[in-house]
Amino acid sequence: MLKRRHFLAATSLVAATILPGLAAAEVVKIGVLAPVSGPAAADGQEMVNGAQLAIDQLNAAGGIGEYTFELVVGDAADQSAASVATATERLLGDRDMGAIVTGYASGSNFEIDMMAEMEMIYLVSANSAQTAEIITKDPDAFPTVWSFSPSFDAYNTGVLPVIEQLMAEGSVPREEKTLALISSDNPYSKTIAEGLVESFEGAGWEITVNDLVPFGEVGDWRGFLAQVRKNPPTVVINTDYLSGNAAAFMSQFMEQPTDSLVFIQYAPSVPEFLDLTAEKSSGVLYNMLGGTLPASASERAAKVVGDYEAAYDTTPGVYGPMLYEEVMLYAAGLEAVGDPADRVAIGEWIGASSSDTAVGKLEFDPTTHLAVQGPENIPLQFYQIQDGTRVLFSPDAYADGAFVTPHWMD
Repeated sequence: MLKRRHFLAATSLVAATILPGLAAAEVVKIGVLAPVSGPAAADGQEMVNGAQLAIDQLNAAGGIGEYTFELVVGDAADQSAASVATATERLLGDRDMGAIVTGYASGSNFEIDMMAEMEMIYLVSANSAQTAEIITKDPDAFPTVWSFSPSFDAYNTGVLPVIEQLMAEGSVPREEKTLALISSDNPYSKTIAEGLVESFEGAGWEITVNDLVPFGEVGDWRGFLAQVRKNPPTVVINTDYLSGNAAAFMSQFMEQPTDSLVFIQYAPSVPEFLDLTAEKSSGVLYNMLGGTLPASASERAAKVVGDYEAAYDTTPGVYGPMLYEEVMLYAAGLEAVGDPADRVAIGEWIGASSSDTAVGKLEFDPTTHLAVQGPENIPLQFYQIQDGTRVLFSPDAYADGAFVTPHWMD
């Protein structure tokens, strides 16, 4: 039994009447903790879709042993501590709950402590810096918690060499080492922005603008863009991950584009971004850790994406395939252990596993419980949107196209 842990003050404790064991039942419930309402609802719905697809396929194949599966959704809503804690407690309070999966719920991942306290399988993706910070203090206390995302350190350091290579090749026709940066006030966006500043400044770049906006819906970026236009930098980066915000940013940049390469963290991977921007996003860059590999590079990715498209008549972003793989990994762990009530044993099996997934070869670091990052495991992928299509141009081993100089820089 894990030692009792103290949670954040904003988090209410799970009621003492909740029993930690799984009830004797042939139906195992899998919870999806996701922001299915609020500003990140597009991500949240895709998480639900991906998990449901996996459950449907497992049940259609007869389940695992004597068990079939049922999906239960906990809405993280606005991702506040109160919303996430309430949704987490509701899922943990269900005695038939075998595992909880998510792309992301809170910004700090504080709910990890709640999952470990109840010895609940919790497979998470985003905010890996926060996950590692919690788990590295005592990895043995978290045998049921594992991150499908690797360390986000690559987000901090991986952008610069790719941009400088594009400049050296002449694909970015600028020589000045200048960067304008804006971030959202949340742990994910701020951590990456701070890492980018350190990386670029360490290489001799000048940060011409470095702004921060409150977390939440942002419809007007014109104040920041006015500063950018006073002295156009070679690169403009926005680390706000909400697709609606990023779409507004790109649309307003295109009202009077500067001779700058535009990089937006994560948000262009969400299908909603293309729906909102249409042709105005052609040329923008983004990168992904844990992004679905191109069909040309991965048979597994081709199958998962094809199944998702057939089920929902739309192409998934990141979290549909991710949640699909999380459910499938839990099912493999259940098959290996045999008893859904033995969640610690299932968690330990997951931590020691090695599997080919739609995002690469998945293995876990025993100290951080993060996925292992690297060209042979989970690669850092760089994409450019070209006429409504996402083109992976780096690394070469997975590329399905080449970078094209944005039309506003020609």
